[in-house]
Order: sequence, then structure tokens, then C-alpha cells
Amino acid sequence: MPVTDPEAMKIVEARVLNKLVCRRCGALNPPGATKCRRCRSKSLRPKKKKIGIRK
Repeated sequence: MPVTDPEAMKIVEARVLNKLVCRRCGALNPPGATKCRRCRSKSLRPKKKKIGIRK
């Protein structure tokens, strides 16, 4: 079910989408991280920000 309410969308972005993903092991890290919590790699990328219906 897609989120249409703007206030709910801000909550979803803050809680679910605002994370960093390790390119080496795939672990989710907090947005302010500089190293991966699992493998200590410095190769982090932002999580992809796509919301919608899965097909």
C-alpha cells in the first residue's frame, strides 16, 4: 500500500529509508556512520529511496 499522506511520508523516510548500506557485506547502518558496524569497511552508500507498489 503506497503512502500518500505527506506527514506519514516524512516518518517513513526518517525511520526506513534514511540509512546507509555497506557495499561489502550489505549491512544497514545509521545515517551518520563512517564505517560499517559489521565488517568495518568504509565503503558505504545511501539506501535507495524508492517507495511504491512492488510488481
